[in-house]
Amino acid sequence: MLTTIPNLLTLSRILAIPALIGAFYLSTPLSNWLVFGIFTAAGITDILDGYFARSLGEESGLGKFLDPVADKLLVAATLLMLVYVDRIGDWTILPTVVILCREILVSGLREFLAELRVSVPVSRVAKWKTAVQMVAIGFLIIGDAGWDMIPCVEIGRAGMWIAAVVTIYTGYDYLRAGLQHVTASTSALDPGKDGS
Repeated sequence: MLTTIPNLLTLSRILAIPALIGAFYLSTPLSNWLVFGIFTAAGITDILDGYFARSLGEESGLGKFLDPVADKLLVAATLLMLVYVDRIGDWTILPTVVILCREILVSGLREFLAELRVSVPVSRVAKWKTAVQMVAIGFLIIGDAGWDMIPCVEIGRAGMWIAAVVTIYTGYDYLRAGLQHVTASTSALDPGKDGS
């Protein structure tokens, strides 16, 4: 049901994306802090929707579908805008591409496995990766509008590299687990594999 509290929180994260993109076009430092505020608020809704879904017993198929989609849309839109405003550039493009490609890979894998009625739970390492990635993005959003003594852009870029390394590890982990099911389903469909 769309009107449950968790689903409304998830939808608010998707609806925040146009506001976040628009805020990037304002002048600095207002732009930086407004984008940071929207991004942080969206991140809080991500925590709250899971909490309410579990505590209120309102976990649903729609929520399980919408939640990762909302997360990926928010992160992808923010990363693309950070490239646009040149806070992600040069070599930092590489970890950004790795992170985005991994998200697409895992989404495709999850979609395929869902057809087989196989769920792939989020690992603890993947949760840490997400935390590092979100903090890094936060620092990049603040950028030069931050405090003189804290090199926000450099911290953000370093965080993106750390997140990318962990992303490769968790992406491989998901892929390895998923390929076992892919291979098994292919063998079941191939009549030549039945041992006769």
